[in-house]
Amino acid sequence: MFIFGVCGCCGALRPRYKRLVDNIFPEDPEDGLVKANMEKLTFYALSAPEKLDRIGAYLSERLSRDVARHRYGYVCIAMEALDQLLMACHCQSINLFVESFLKMVRKLLESDKPSLQILGTNSFVKFANIEEDTPSYHRSYDFFVSRFSEMCHSGYEDPDIRTKIRMAGIKGLQGVVRKTVNDELQANIWDPQHMDKIVPSLLFNLQSGERTESRSPSPLQASEKEKESPVELTERCFRELLGRAAYGNIKNAVTPVLMHLDNHSLWEGKTFAVRCFKIIMYSIQSQHSHLVIQQLLGHLDANSKNSATVRAGIVEVLLEAAAIAASGSVGPTVLEVFNTLLRQLRLSVDYELTGSYDGSTNIGTKIIKAHEERQLQEAVIRTIGSFANTLPTYQRSEVMLFIMGKIPVPGIHLTLPSSDSGPEGTRMIQVMLLKSLVQVTAGFQTTNMLTALPSSFLEPLLSFSLTEDPEVRLLVLQILLSLIDRHDNRPKFANMSSISDISVLKLKVDKCSRQDNLFMKKHGQQLYRHIYLGCKEESSGREHYEALFALLGLLSVELANEEVVVDLIRLALALQDLALSTDEALPVYNRCAVHALVAAYLNLICQLTTVPAFCQHIHEVIEVRQKESPYLLPEAVFVDSPKLHSSLDKVEGSVLFLQSKITESLGGSGYNTERLATPYVPQYTEEDRLSKRKSIGETISLQVEVESRNSPEKEERTPAEEITFETLKNAIVDSVGMEEQERERRRQVVEKFQKAPFEEIAAHCGARATQLQSKLNQIFEITIRPPPSPSGTISSGYGQSQSRSVPIYEMKFPDLCVY
Repeated sequence: MFIFGVCGCCGALRPRYKRLVDNIFPEDPEDGLVKANMEKLTFYALSAPEKLDRIGAYLSERLSRDVARHRYGYVCIAMEALDQLLMACHCQSINLFVESFLKMVRKLLESDKPSLQILGTNSFVKFANIEEDTPSYHRSYDFFVSRFSEMCHSGYEDPDIRTKIRMAGIKGLQGVVRKTVNDELQANIWDPQHMDKIVPSLLFNLQSGERTESRSPSPLQASEKEKESPVELTERCFRELLGRAAYGNIKNAVTPVLMHLDNHSLWEGKTFAVRCFKIIMYSIQSQHSHLVIQQLLGHLDANSKNSATVRAGIVEVLLEAAAIAASGSVGPTVLEVFNTLLRQLRLSVDYELTGSYDGSTNIGTKIIKAHEERQLQEAVIRTIGSFANTLPTYQRSEVMLFIMGKIPVPGIHLTLPSSDSGPEGTRMIQVMLLKSLVQVTAGFQTTNMLTALPSSFLEPLLSFSLTEDPEVRLLVLQILLSLIDRHDNRPKFANMSSISDISVLKLKVDKCSRQDNLFMKKHGQQLYRHIYLGCKEESSGREHYEALFALLGLLSVELANEEVVVDLIRLALALQDLALSTDEALPVYNRCAVHALVAAYLNLICQLTTVPAFCQHIHEVIEVRQKESPYLLPEAVFVDSPKLHSSLDKVEGSVLFLQSKITESLGGSGYNTERLATPYVPQYTEEDRLSKRKSIGETISLQVEVESRNSPEKEERTPAEEITFETLKNAIVDSVGMEEQERERRRQVVEKFQKAPFEEIAAHCGARATQLQSKLNQIFEITIRPPPSPSGTISSGYGQSQSRSVPIYEMKFPDLCVY
């Protein structure tokens, strides 16, 4: 009796916080938490916050004991009490209570029972959503990151329980991120040691879903059904993680993604990799987009010797990333992006042609699959175009110049390093880079073509139209069409025809601006010449002639003034003469194609000029051709099975467009009849020799020709000729004859240096050197004089003044000049 009284007395002497904690536990755990006593405990904790740490320690002690005894009902009650105390007590002393709370959560997570793991995770998530008033300096979440990541990879036998455990792990990681990401005093969750666990765990669960499309950039509130899906939950968590990443943390967040895709060979499928980076690009802040792109470029370089499918997968991801980063945030190193892609293009060409990654054919090297390399090359070209479309006009012009500088230009030293694949590799690189330019120039529009398309770009581009490779010439034409077309007229010239009313094409014709006039004055003759020479090529096919017609049409509607129209008509008539000429030995198809091209273009230009007499003549010739010679019209030539004539020797009379009638009809409408009456003759320039020269002798003769042109031929001076209007007029009229004389003089000079004996050439060069020296002596005598002397001049014995040299120390200077 006495012992019982003593025990009862000791029980009454227990601390109040312990009695309050004990009272929240019912005798039967099935009854749940005693709410009335829980309210008393909460009120006591709020009244005496210094007791919170003791309450937490005691609850932790009880929970550990109940876990050890498998009394899981009381464990749930203890955790519910902890949750309520956390939600109610927001004060400075909560830090000590949190330590006890995290200790209890850790105890639950270490348990083997899934129910306890899920219980501990749910409590941790509630704690993570609490914004604490004061930071903590000594908390560590390393265990929770590791444990939650492990739960994300759960392999529990029961699929329902496995899904719950994985979802609990995802929620736990989300809670860790929320708790630590905005507190600089907490453990840095962006450290690689944490990111290497968190990101792969999320990707593992993201990959388990069957979805193929990513969600919108700003995901809406998910429904209850979506919350039950690990894939949806993972995506929300991944988006939240990336959305909280600052500038310096993007790399640590993206690097594990790249490693995960590498380790599990997920680049080759492309679908999952693209989906991952869509989530990344939509989730991060837009000003950080270029960081992700730079990491992808670096990863592409790191995988330069990997299989083509892996590299193609990375390039496809780059393509999608560039499309999302369309706000222009490609970053400051724009050219480095294109440099990397062009380098990969060149490597792929070398791999395809050499058959190995190291340029050797040793046994054991990886086998290169040509079709996979081709797919990679196409992907790189598409990606280059996608990047270019995100850039403003001025940057796109820089990129065009940059790519042009990488292309081996005919007759000029190669700007790319010599490849192991030889001449064929060089040709393929030319084709690939020109295809890249086609992508870059697609949709290119500018108000001032003179500044957007400088000579440093157009001249090397046009030089490719003189090469013998038909594929290269066609690519050049496509680039020119993209550059000149500023009103989307190009599709309307896709089908070459001789329709009687072009109003059905609905062409957009704008007034030619001053900048356009200057552009055509500077580059017009180059364009005409390359069109003429393009029609003259024997290897030109249907696509070439259709592109040339589109180029003529675009020049007429985009850049034409009265002078340009006259030049284009002269060019068309010169093309007709080319098709009639038997000296060129053009195949029958090419001659018919040129005739058809001329008919289609004159039919177009006559209706654009709206001169009735001009239109009447063109339509009359077309009608005659339809009856007598349909093989001279585009409807019969530019079809799958062209209807050609065996011989074109009798193409004459009414089936030809007459220069005299065209000049007469246009002269009445104010056009320059003298210019119209002058046949167009393409100039033969050094560019032809640079692009198609066959021997070093021609190179030497070209140099001699330039020297002879610049050297003085006569000793005597010709008096200055008075320039009048009549002089200029005669110069224009006689320009054709002068050109003929100039060409004949050049031919004689070249022939002399090719066939004359060495002694004669040496004597000629010596005489010219003597002549040059005498001219220099005359110039020196005129320009070199003794310096004037302040002491004046003295008279010579013949009454002439002579300069006298006076030493400086004897010179008399005014007082104002001395100080």
